Amino acid sequence: MFYLGKELNAYKANLHTHSTTSDGKFTPAQVISFYEMRGYDVLSFSDHHKTNDLSTLPETKMTLLSGIELHPPHPRFGVWHLLATNVPHGFPGAYEEYATAQEAVDAVNAAGGIIWGAHPYWCGTRHEELMELKGLAGIEVYNSSTRYIGKEFNMQIWDELLDAGWICPAIAVDDIHNLQDLGHGWTMILAEDKSPESLVKALKNGSYYSTQGPEFTRIELDGHMLHAEFSEVVSAVVVGRFASGYCETVPGQPFPGDVTPCRELTMDLRRCRTAGRIQLRDAAGRYAWSNPIPVPAE
Repeated sequence: MFYLGKELNAYKANLHTHSTTSDGKFTPAQVISFYEMRGYDVLSFSDHHKTNDLSTLPETKMTLLSGIELHPPHPRFGVWHLLATNVPHGFPGAYEEYATAQEAVDAVNAAGGIIWGAHPYWCGTRHEELMELKGLAGIEVYNSSTRYIGKEFNMQIWDELLDAGWICPAIAVDDIHNLQDLGHGWTMILAEDKSPESLVKALKNGSYYSTQGPEFTRIELDGHMLHAEFSEVVSAVVVGRFASGYCETVPGQPFPGDVTPCRELTMDLRRCRTAGRIQLRDAAGRYAWSNPIPVPAE
């Protein structure tokens, strides 16, 4: 995929995974098998409070990453849900380990890891609370296992962060506990190769997009002109700050009943004020999201 000046490989990843190491239904070996059969390239284990010893797991063509889900205390609703990857086996994760969320974020970053705010809509997390955490890498825009109470999408809080001035990346995940969570949303990591070092570098740089099915093949910026190419969709918009943005096509536009599929868009990114993120939806109702792209300085 051509992404912002570079030709990169796209690797299909699930970054939020639970197993019998915590509250998942299946063993780590079974989870590996499920994702192998789905054609994934990358799998990060992120059990609650505990890491997994990757050296003891079955050999796989996928790249495995060591992660953890941390739960420091939250002043309003009990505990935070913070998703970390690229932490060493044995990384401390007990409830009492961190007095605040900032301590947890700092510990992950000090260990060379990456940490996101997990399913903020499901938790009830406010954008102001997320912005207080210095060193947070971003949030989840989609989380499969929170769809059972209708809180799987986090686009509004994502845009509130953008409106407040944070050009925030976002990932899509399964948060798998049971088989019905599997394969509903994933992150396409755009990297030179799928070594852990290359993948982690890409994640830290925001070099990825999130999807439930639609695929980007090109995202480029020529001056202020944003151009994107992708698989066929029925809705292609660029979401900007506040009421700004751009519509390439949506169902019912320009006339009621119209459905005009498209595969590309081109627009002046300055229409989005400070940054814009591309949001796609295909005929099956599945979304894809680019990370926000900052408007170049004049």
